[in-house]
Amino acid sequence: MTEYLIVGAVVVDCLVGDPRTSLHPVVIIGNFIAWLERRLLQVTYSSVYKKLGGAVLVISVLAVVYGVVWLAMAALSSLHVWAGYIGGAVLLSFTISTRSLAEAGREIAGFLSSGNMEQARYKVGWIVGRDTAKLNTAEVTRATVETVAENIVDGIISPLFYAAIGGVPLAFMYRAVNTMDSMVGYKNEKYQDFGMVAARVDDVFNYIPARITGLLIIVAAALLKQDVRGAFQSIRRDASKHPSPNSGFSEAGVAGALGIGLGGLNYYGGVASVRAYMGEAKRELEPIHIEQTIQIMYAVTAIFMIATVVCKRLIA
Repeated sequence: MTEYLIVGAVVVDCLVGDPRTSLHPVVIIGNFIAWLERRLLQVTYSSVYKKLGGAVLVISVLAVVYGVVWLAMAALSSLHVWAGYIGGAVLLSFTISTRSLAEAGREIAGFLSSGNMEQARYKVGWIVGRDTAKLNTAEVTRATVETVAENIVDGIISPLFYAAIGGVPLAFMYRAVNTMDSMVGYKNEKYQDFGMVAARVDDVFNYIPARITGLLIIVAAALLKQDVRGAFQSIRRDASKHPSPNSGFSEAGVAGALGIGLGGLNYYGGVASVRAYMGEAKRELEPIHIEQTIQIMYAVTAIFMIATVVCKRLIA
């Protein structure tokens, strides 16, 4: 049944998207994390106590999220088999963000194509942490492509991978891990110690899905008649250069498939930061590369979905 939950979730997400509401399960998880953080983190705590508090946060959030979703799925399945299927597919759709990534990317590309740089910079600032006020067309394009490419792992393949091996509760456990990392997994004075466990757990959870995504990007490049060899070479050469042990696989794969260069100079709060280069800049970055990245994202999602159904059928 799990494979059909995955198909159903992808269909629901592609048709409906991610509703913006305070009742969204991921928003509720985020509020729960923030509530626990206020009780577990004090600036006066020592480094050891902050690390212990961070570990308690991770264990508590994962246990509660998994337990609540497991109970929800059990309740739905007890009503009727179709209630379990439809309800499970809807719940699982909340853990992925295929349509919202595509919409965000296409909106920015539209502003770039029409020459509305003010709105393009403003909108890209919603999806990246870097300074955006002075970015030119190529830099806004790069920021958007990098974000969509990176989130092929975090926002699609990882939750679907965990759904495939452990059902909807495990997919939500992953989403809780990823949400914690996005909230407390920073290497700054406040979260260096408290967020350490959350960041490490996120790295572990994404390890296998990131590498699966790299392989799927190569397959997608072949289907889309893009640069298959470039994708393979870029992943092999550049993926390990990324500051994240996992994000480099999708970013390098997309860069190689499209023949573009990613990475380079960014500013955060006015402070310069140079990220390792991914791919080879065979052509100048243009808004069309955002659409091509979205096409890769959809192709990777479809390939993973089909592969899951086939594997489950063969195992059964």
